[in-house]
Amino acid sequence: MKPMKKRLFLPALLLVAGGGLFSAGAYAAPPTAGSNGMLVDHAGMTLYTFDKDVANSGKSACAGPCAANWPPLTADKSDKASGDFSIITREDGTRQWAHKGQPLYLYKSDQKPGDKTGDKFRDIWHAAKR
Repeated sequence: MKPMKKRLFLPALLLVAGGGLFSAGAYAAPPTAGSNGMLVDHAGMTLYTFDKDVANSGKSACAGPCAANWPPLTADKSDKASGDFSIITREDGTRQWAHKGQPLYLYKSDQKPGDKTGDKFRDIWHAAKR
């Protein structure tokens, strides 16, 4: 019986590990247009731009505690820029999607697709639009 349990355990472990790999790749998917031309990630979560970022500079002004509240929309090494979407490299070496030269971020307080609680936050964060 013990060998049977081991056989059942291994496929279950592989399923869990495989699921994690698929979701990591999906997170890095390019942004898309949601309702009203708002940009969203693969899960339909609203994306934001930050007024302190300088367009087309290839840099993000949001790091440390800022990035904890406004997580960058990351890009995989295999992702390629296309059209209005580009990829910048952050100071920590991670890659981040940008739209028309503006880095894109999520907001930690948004709980479900369609939430846009970060729009106009402190008048420096704005929901990204096409």
